This record gives sequence, C-alpha cells and structure tokens, in this order.
Amino acid sequence: MNYFTSERRLFNEDGKLVVPDDVQDAVRKIIRWAGDDPTREGLTDTPARVARAWREYCQGYEDDPGLHLSRTFEEVGGYDEIVVLKDIPFQSHCEHHMAPIQGKASIAYLPDKRVVGISKLARVLNAYAWRLQVQERLTAEVAQCIWDNLQPRGVAVVIEARHSCMTGRGVRTPDVGMVTSRVLGCFLDDPVSRKEAFWLMGRTGR
Repeated sequence: MNYFTSERRLFNEDGKLVVPDDVQDAVRKIIRWAGDDPTREGLTDTPARVARAWREYCQGYEDDPGLHLSRTFEEVGGYDEIVVLKDIPFQSHCEHHMAPIQGKASIAYLPDKRVVGISKLARVLNAYAWRLQVQERLTAEVAQCIWDNLQPRGVAVVIEARHSCMTGRGVRTPDVGMVTSRVLGCFLDDPVSRKEAFWLMGRTGR
C-alpha cells in the first residue's frame, strides 16, 4: 500500500496527520523487540510520533527535484564563470539501518547562458536527501539532476557526512567523515577546470 497517495493524507481535529493503525502496530513491535513495553505511559503515543517523524524525514519522495531548476535566468551581466554554493548542511537516513546521516554538500556548476537561483541548489539536495539514501547515490543524483535540467558546461558535487550507522553502532568510530564526489562535463574532461572548481569549494589536491 502506498501511504503517500493524497487520499491517505488525513488530519485529525488538532491538525496532526492521522497515522494508520498498521503503521503504529509496526512501531510497537519494534519497541517490544528492543526490550521495552509500548503500553507504558511514556510510550503510548510514541508509535504515532515516530510515524509522523518518518513521514517528515522522507518528504523527499513527494518532491520532484527537477522542478526546482525549471526557472532559470539569462540576464547575468555577462558572467560566465563557475558558480559555487558551499557547505550546504543536510540531513538524511541510511537505507541500510535507517540511521541518521548528517553532513554538508558543496555544489559547483559552469553555466551555459543560464543560471538558477542559488536556493534551488539546496532544494535539489534536500529533495534527494530527505529519502532513505546511501551517500554515493545521493552525490550522483544531485549532480545528474543539475546536469540534466540546467544543461551547464560542467557540474561538480562534493559531500562530506557522518553516518550514525557507523559512529553510534557497529564499529562505533566517532568523528569519522566520509567524502564522495561526482563531476560531469568540463570538470570531468578538463583538469584545469576541475582543479578550479574544487579549489573554490575548499578542496585541494584534485
């Protein structure tokens, strides 16, 4: 059953999203499996809260990232150099353990006669980040979306993030960051352009 269809978006008299019983039951089972009692006072409302929180964490499934890039501008006073948006904070959840991912992304593109409002780059990032993800795919999806919709001469995306599935469980290695990058167009073909893009993003030695 697809709970993202509009007919399931029902709200109670307090304006809160109505959570189906089977979804709440699933959360109660996890609470029992974890070793607690879902009927105790502090946990009675937790299943609905968790369900609503996850609906918010995964709101990217209801978003079309390409739409954020549909409005572009050509009047840029003759500017034809690299555009960079640095250190965009984001939050996601890993698809393997559904554990939080927190990080920053830097996005660079070399326009070909058209630019986009800089906030739209962050919206594209969040549209993909607010889903169950792996960092490698997130990096590639953001770059490809900008490439396909803006049709620039080049795109570069660098993401650095910390994964709770590694820092809070398993090997439990805090303060370990993972870095991924994706380059397309001239940033892939031209080492000089790529070096400039990474330098502007605060990355060296590329």
